[in-house]
Amino acid sequence: MPIVFHQSSQTFHLFNQEISYIIKILPSHDLGQLYFGQRVHDKDNFDYLLELAHRPMSVCYFDGDLTYSREHIKQEYPVAFTGDFKQPAIDILQQNGSRILEFEYHHYEIIQGKEKLKDLPATYTSNTHDATTLKIHLHDQLLQLDLVLSYTLFEKLPVIARSCTITNRNHNSIQLNRLMSLSLDLPDSQYSLLELTGAWARERHITERPLCQGLQAIASLRGHSSHHFNPFLALKRENTDENQGEVLGVSFVYSGNYIMSVDVDTYHTARIQAGIHPETFSYTLQCGESFQSPEALIVYSQQGLNGMSQSFHHLFCQHLIRGPYQHQPRPILINNWEGTYFDFNEEKLLNMAEKARELGIELFVLDDGWFGKRNDDTSSLGDWYVNKEKLPHGLSSLSQKVHQLGLKFGLWFESEMISKNSRLYHDHPEWVLKTPHRHISHGRNQYVLDFSNPEVVQYIENMMSDIIAESQLDYIKWDMNRSISEAYSHYQKEQGRLYHEYILGVYRLYEHLIQKYPHILFESCASGGGRFDPGMLYYASQTWTSDDSDAVERLKIQYGTSVVYPLATMGTHVSAVPNHQLKRNTSLQFRSDVAYFGTFGYELDILKLNKKEQQIIKEQIQFMKQYRQLLQSGKFYRLKSPFQSNETAWMVVDDQQTTAIVGYYRVLQEVNMGYRRIPLYGLDPDRLYTILDQEYYGDELMQIGLIVSDESCGENHSDLGDFQSAIYVIKEKK
Repeated sequence: MPIVFHQSSQTFHLFNQEISYIIKILPSHDLGQLYFGQRVHDKDNFDYLLELAHRPMSVCYFDGDLTYSREHIKQEYPVAFTGDFKQPAIDILQQNGSRILEFEYHHYEIIQGKEKLKDLPATYTSNTHDATTLKIHLHDQLLQLDLVLSYTLFEKLPVIARSCTITNRNHNSIQLNRLMSLSLDLPDSQYSLLELTGAWARERHITERPLCQGLQAIASLRGHSSHHFNPFLALKRENTDENQGEVLGVSFVYSGNYIMSVDVDTYHTARIQAGIHPETFSYTLQCGESFQSPEALIVYSQQGLNGMSQSFHHLFCQHLIRGPYQHQPRPILINNWEGTYFDFNEEKLLNMAEKARELGIELFVLDDGWFGKRNDDTSSLGDWYVNKEKLPHGLSSLSQKVHQLGLKFGLWFESEMISKNSRLYHDHPEWVLKTPHRHISHGRNQYVLDFSNPEVVQYIENMMSDIIAESQLDYIKWDMNRSISEAYSHYQKEQGRLYHEYILGVYRLYEHLIQKYPHILFESCASGGGRFDPGMLYYASQTWTSDDSDAVERLKIQYGTSVVYPLATMGTHVSAVPNHQLKRNTSLQFRSDVAYFGTFGYELDILKLNKKEQQIIKEQIQFMKQYRQLLQSGKFYRLKSPFQSNETAWMVVDDQQTTAIVGYYRVLQEVNMGYRRIPLYGLDPDRLYTILDQEYYGDELMQIGLIVSDESCGENHSDLGDFQSAIYVIKEKK
């Protein structure tokens, strides 16, 4: 039993082979956090971890006791304004104006497996033996409120999934203003905070800063998880690097407004929290009503950042992504967007599809511009019916012909958005999120539909279903190209519910379409990587990593993304040159060598390729088909960071340690440089491997390293230049 309760000491111990999490019922009848970290032996009593001291000017709980202060006791789920002055996990405004809460321990239950969260994405188990869940029930007697804290411990992963539910049992209503999914008090703050930050076209860059006294946080108030701060943070020790040292990672399974924070007090303890952002959140709960928080995931690693990332990758692939593509390799696609933009007709598309088939591509994707009167980005969003000027025979004809070529067929939608120049806006202006009598701003010439309104979601679902049925879709690229501003719902009576109900509407539409069409591969997109989060991965098996398809920039973007997300979730394309975002020219080899480490596809006009380029692409596709199972599901290691040098390196290894692939990249040419070696990881030290007909033992490659020296290590480098790359295939010698 990986979760035990010691009655004598009133202590819960959650543990598996890698981690321990210890909670104690305190003398004040609330919960204290005793320990989270590497597994320790179970025993009856860990009370020595409850450290008490008389600290000046503290607010103390028991009369006459100057040591028992919630300000200094590590709390498991702290409430506001009761002597704990750091950030609270919960805040409720009551009818008399009070915000004081007293949640006391009531009882617990232990469940084999994991229950589904109502209306929300969350990790799951296919086998009840994969995980065990602890539910701790707390109760506020005066207000008649029930609070249930849920902890799921995965049997073979250093992961705990956390969430909570609040229920009002009182005849009076309450106003819920804050409900964190996770709160965790740590005994010290000797960490650096690692974040994935950026902006459009430079998403998920790795940034680090040491923790300091006070509140440090990442957040989004954009209505989506955002390009700017990914819903993830990690705390790493000073000596931690990619492959050794202690690190603690937190990921939030949610796609709307959120906050993740670390609050460091004057005694250098640190409190981590993750949850819905309270700035745009307010829920009135009537008698009998409940609110379920989204799920937060916490991972512990002693094997550095790679160890943490591999745990997240395994968790997401086995316990978050659903459907047929959970284990299937992703099809190699061609997207027409950078090849044609809005300028296409059926003949041109079919010519591209025919050439794609010749090259070995498996999926043809028609992007923006196929619907309404859409010839630019100023019209037709919301009018999801075919543009007969471009496709006079309809989507069914195009789809049938593409399928006859032996290709799958996919379409682009931007379901949540509307153009003023559309039938839908003319018929239903009240379906747009906009504040009455106030100016409304646009983004990319478009506005946001009120997905908190079930009628709107149902209308869009009906239109999309008609298109899916007509065109027999195999794939949908689901885009979302603007943040929410001037938010106001004509449907909602409480505007504090809007942002959360909006993202629930998005989830609901996804879920309905998945149930109707379980074979479809969904790829989420939000101006590229503006909604690359675990919540989306529950519905869409992959995400367009960034609108920036330049291979040099993608080194940083994909490297940073891999800190949390598996390669199989990253949309990676070989795009046109000069690159449409940076005007940079890179070789087909360099572009493909970067794109291999993801879902892989093309986004260019393949009709303009010469015979040599076509032959190169054929060879690239053959390579990807041969190794894509390994590339998309192998154990991934980051070897050399583009944020720290001119070089980047990474590798994948199969579960049997028989085959590995290393990607090596050098952005700028260097002159008369020293020799280069890159230590590898994940191989069997006692096996003999071959690379380019040379033989090496695994321990050589890991201890001495893979030699990547080339002609730049000397004077003769006339054939080289900027943007060099190499792919090394490592195989066990039979």
